[in-house]
Amino acid sequence: MNEPIYRTEKLTKAYDDGYRTVALADVDLEIPRGSLSCIMGPSGHGKSTLLHLLGGLDRPTSGKVYLDGLDLSAMNANILAEVRGRRIGFVFQFFNLLPVLSVQENVEVAMMLARVPTSEHPARARELLGLVGLEDKLYARPHQLSGGQRQRVAVARALANDPDILLMDEPSGNLDSNSERELLDHIRRINQQGKTVVIVTHSPNVAAIAGSILHLRDGRLVV
Repeated sequence: MNEPIYRTEKLTKAYDDGYRTVALADVDLEIPRGSLSCIMGPSGHGKSTLLHLLGGLDRPTSGKVYLDGLDLSAMNANILAEVRGRRIGFVFQFFNLLPVLSVQENVEVAMMLARVPTSEHPARARELLGLVGLEDKLYARPHQLSGGQRQRVAVARALANDPDILLMDEPSGNLDSNSERELLDHIRRINQQGKTVVIVTHSPNVAAIAGSILHLRDGRLVV
């Protein structure tokens, strides 16, 4: 078993909108470095909340999230943003591509935000788009692509900062079965290159490629 890249201790997230709602409760888990893991469970039972806490997009109410032994929950906003920008890539269910830009330009914008040297943008964007099988779509606009192709652009964009962790929230939720299968082939290849991948999903097809599956119910990890 690889050393964990992520470890949580009694991780809890609650919201107070007039009454207290516990989205996640006392979650202890480890995610091995270089693994491909899925988080599964019914809707509204804490899966996306857990992913956001692992990615430093939200802070726990109590408990700890450790990334390589560093406590994300104790970092100030600037340091946390630096860690996210350097180490973590995010892919969400909705592609959020910029419609007026080409496929290559959408990836290059992410490189600019990740402070990749401008001189490296074109070659790296083409490399990443080749990794997800879109080397022939560099100059297409998002509206000219299928849903599966747009999601693969989103994956390439998430890799712009060369993160060692890829967090994905229902990446195949809007895709047909053929597009899902193509996306999963590329996710598997990315994982085989050494990146740690964590996917929130309802799809048994996505779960089938995972090395481990974490089940959440009522905000708690089910063993």
